[in-house]
Amino acid sequence: RILQTLKDENYITYLDNSNEIIPKSLENKTTQKTKIQILVEKTKPILENVYELTKECAYFGVFDDYKVLYVNQIDKSNRKVKTRNNIGLQAPLHTNALGKSILAFGNYDLELIKLNQYTHNTITDMSFLEEAIEQVKENGYSIDNSEYQDNMSCVAVPLFNHENILIGAVGISGTKERLSIEKLNSLGKEISQLVENYKVVC
Repeated sequence: RILQTLKDENYITYLDNSNEIIPKSLENKTTQKTKIQILVEKTKPILENVYELTKECAYFGVFDDYKVLYVNQIDKSNRKVKTRNNIGLQAPLHTNALGKSILAFGNYDLELIKLNQYTHNTITDMSFLEEAIEQVKENGYSIDNSEYQDNMSCVAVPLFNHENILIGAVGISGTKERLSIEKLNSLGKEISQLVENYKVVC
């Protein structure tokens, strides 16, 4: 149990498929945490502005071992039913708007993505995923039409640093009743213009 906990917390790993334990660098782990803390601080004003623009829960996510890691979230609404706190959640890249923006504007091997199905709308065919990514590149934003969670819709845009290197993606999510495809497309353009004004230094 102790070894499993250390592995889960990323302190150790195993050599290939053997039982040989390899300790991971604590310095690297500390550096990673520090970078995440910086990203949380730097993206807070972006997410606040995205929320004010859309009145929907705003997120920031980064690439993490072929998943999207939700690093920051802001939701100031007074709705009785609000979006859950997703900070720390990892989600498959192909299933959500954040992940698709990261795939479209990053440099990743699509063949390493497991196209598991989560809803009836989840992309499970590589050719469809490639088409979706090309559409994201053309539009400058990505859409999740209930592809990870039923009745939830999302739109996201890439976030770059001052050297135009992809940092992650910024987006919103809400119910399909509030966020139709038409509205997602409209908000995608608006969020893209807003986020273009930011260059995250990290």
